[in-house]
Order: sequence, then structure tokens, then C-alpha cells
Amino acid sequence: MNGRRVTSRRSLGNLVIPAALWAIALSVAALFFWIVGSLLVGGLGSISWSFLVSAPAEGGRAGGISSVLVSTALILLICLGTALPLGLATAIFLSEFTRQEDRFSRLVRRSLDILAGVPSIVFGLFGSAFFCRFLGLGYSLLAGGLTLACMVLPIFIRAAEAGLRAVPAEYRATATALGLSQRATLSRLLLPAAIPGLMAGLILGLGRAAAETAALLFTSGYVDRMPESLLDSGRTLTVHIYDLAMNVPGGNDHAFASALILVILLLLINGLAAWIGEHGIRRRLIRS
Repeated sequence: MNGRRVTSRRSLGNLVIPAALWAIALSVAALFFWIVGSLLVGGLGSISWSFLVSAPAEGGRAGGISSVLVSTALILLICLGTALPLGLATAIFLSEFTRQEDRFSRLVRRSLDILAGVPSIVFGLFGSAFFCRFLGLGYSLLAGGLTLACMVLPIFIRAAEAGLRAVPAEYRATATALGLSQRATLSRLLLPAAIPGLMAGLILGLGRAAAETAALLFTSGYVDRMPESLLDSGRTLTVHIYDLAMNVPGGNDHAFASALILVILLLLINGLAAWIGEHGIRRRLIRS
């Protein structure tokens, strides 16, 4: 009798648990398609070539988003150009030049974990005080990009360090046995093997930077004209969407269209990063 009950419970568990997991997965997928579907319904009618290449007019309810796209691209390039070398150097230092249980390395990791959870508006206040006022950059694309770099650095460093530590110890032992220098071991073995982790951190960081609004309101401003230099103020896509939705009567159509463009850009960034990780950098580094 007890054996039958145990068997019955196991059979019930074998049915319920997979069904619950399928339901959760389908709910997540349904939420994604609901969001994308709403953006398509609300914004697809406003998207055209003219919308992409013309400047905003009437506060954004007319015209296009050409200056907004340029400002967004410049801020992301500043963020990437700052965060990538600094983050990679820090991750290499933590994984290859310190022991995991060292007090100093634990302090650095704890600091990074705390910084990763700090709200973006706090980074905005820091960027406004340090970059805009102390360094005299004012409301500018440069101040906004550097602030975003500070935001994404903890995410990228932790992901890159995890990727480097995940490389099997045999790689390092083999490199030592072959007499390879530390530089050659890093560039020819460890970094190519850790590229999936590096790309994952880069994608997460860029995704957070591209979706950021609060920090940029305090640092890059929300002027919608075409920027003439990195020290000029500029409006990113997220700030443009926020302004259209909250401050511009009749701006909902262009807000939905701008949000749809932002989602498409994020999908392109993710796809490009995945392609580079799988086929580009890894193959080239291994051949070298």
C-alpha cells in the first residue's frame, strides 16, 4: 500500500513539476511578446525612413529622431570605450594576480557587488557632481557616457572575472609547461577561452546603458538638437521616450515608435555581440 502511494506521488510529481516549469516559461515568453506586440501596434505606423533621418520638431511630436539616434550612439561609444579596457584590466587582475580568498580582492568584489545594486539615479547624482561640476564637463554627452561607464563597470568586471576563472586550470598548467609568458598565456589561451563570459558581461552592461534614463537626465541633459561635439548636450532614446510620454501632449505615437526602435537596437546589439563571441574574436585569437 505504502509502495503504491510513493509510486503515485512520484508519478504526480513527474507530471506537475514539468507542467509548472512549462507554464512559467510560457508566461515569460507571453510577457515578452505582449510588450513587443504593444510597441508594434502603437509605433509601427509612425516609423519610416523620414522618421529615422529627420530632426525632432514641435517638442518631438512631429519630425523624427535623427539627432536622438546620434546622441545615443555617441554616449554608448563613450561608455564602451571607457568600460571595456578598465573592466577587462580589473577582471584580469582579480582572476590572475590575486587569490580569491585574499582580503583585498574580497573587498574589491564586495564593493563591485554593492555598486551593481546602486540605483541609477544615485549614479546620476554622482556624475552630475563629479563629471559635470568638479571636472567642468557640464551637461554633455561625455559626462553622460562616463557616468554610464561607472554604472556598467561592476557588471562587466564580475562577469569577465567569472569567465576567466571558469577556464580550466589545465590551460594555465599547460602554458607554464610550454614556457609561455604570462602575456602570451592571457592573449592566446585565457582570453579566447573566456570570450563567452566576456561577451555576456558586455551585453548586460550595454543593455543597462542603452536602457538608462535617470542618470542621463542629470548628466547629458535632454536637448534634442544635433550634437556638434562630445561636450554638447544631447538626448538619448530613453530620455526622448520619457519626455514624449510625460511632458509632450500628443507625443504617444512617437514615444511608441522610439521605444520600438530602442528594442530593435537592443536586439541588434545582442545579436552582434553573440556573433562576434561565437565566430569573430574567438576564431581570430585562437589562430593567432
